Amino acid sequence: MSHTLNKLINFNSAAANNDLISGDVEIVGAGCGQLDLMTIKAARIVSQAEALVYDSLVSSDILSLVSADCQRHFVGKRCGQPSYKQDDINALLAKLATQGLKVVRLKGGDPHIFGRGAEESLYLAKLGIASRFTPGITAALGCASTTGIPLTYRGMARSVTLVTGTRITNDGLDQAPTHWKGLLEAQSTLVFYMGKEQAAAISAGLMSVKAEANLPVALVTNGGRPNQLITYGNVSNMAKQATLIKDSGPTLIIIGEVVAVGQELAGLLSDIKAKPTDFVEVAYG
Repeated sequence: MSHTLNKLINFNSAAANNDLISGDVEIVGAGCGQLDLMTIKAARIVSQAEALVYDSLVSSDILSLVSADCQRHFVGKRCGQPSYKQDDINALLAKLATQGLKVVRLKGGDPHIFGRGAEESLYLAKLGIASRFTPGITAALGCASTTGIPLTYRGMARSVTLVTGTRITNDGLDQAPTHWKGLLEAQSTLVFYMGKEQAAAISAGLMSVKAEANLPVALVTNGGRPNQLITYGNVSNMAKQATLIKDSGPTLIIIGEVVAVGQELAGLLSDIKAKPTDFVEVAYG
């Protein structure tokens, strides 16, 4: 751990009010990628853990915060791969807490955005085990910042709707036209988490309620990480674009006119970087 991070983690005595308590569980959001996108509070709490229960989207540099003596329990879930059941994770958290350990449940993004943090907290509370939450930067916010795609934009998108892609199936499309129509009519930027495998179903659902075929789409893979990949398309071809993504990392889908704003900005910034640096004299008066 760097000297700077150590200094930040221990930056003042008031931080001690948030120290971990033996036998309690802190449910922490790791953010959307790199260590420097974690909050200072989250990093400090993770460094105190005696038992760490973490997901697959937690990067190795974040794991380097914990001490060598800390128990590490990987419970990650990945699409199409064998993984821990939620009941098993709940039981593990309770077991570690009842052993009197300082337990940190570390999740990618934010614990309350498709993270099941509240489910785990309720389970523990019913057993008489206290828990607290530490927020993290959720993928939608992280991807918006790192790609330059604004989730809201004056006169274009007045709201943002976060949707989990794991609950969307082709079989259910004909039974949910009001769902798709509601999403479309809200004039909201749509953000689908874990949506790459369901890109065809999302496209079909939106097209079934007369979405514009050329409505811009961005598929952001490994958002907030050095290997971030952006694949652009539109509602009509997003399924095909998704098949072009060979990276197995998590992919978030942003749908809306704001994607075009992000593309325009990216193009302008690319032109600026490509030009030689000239000093322009600006007259004031």
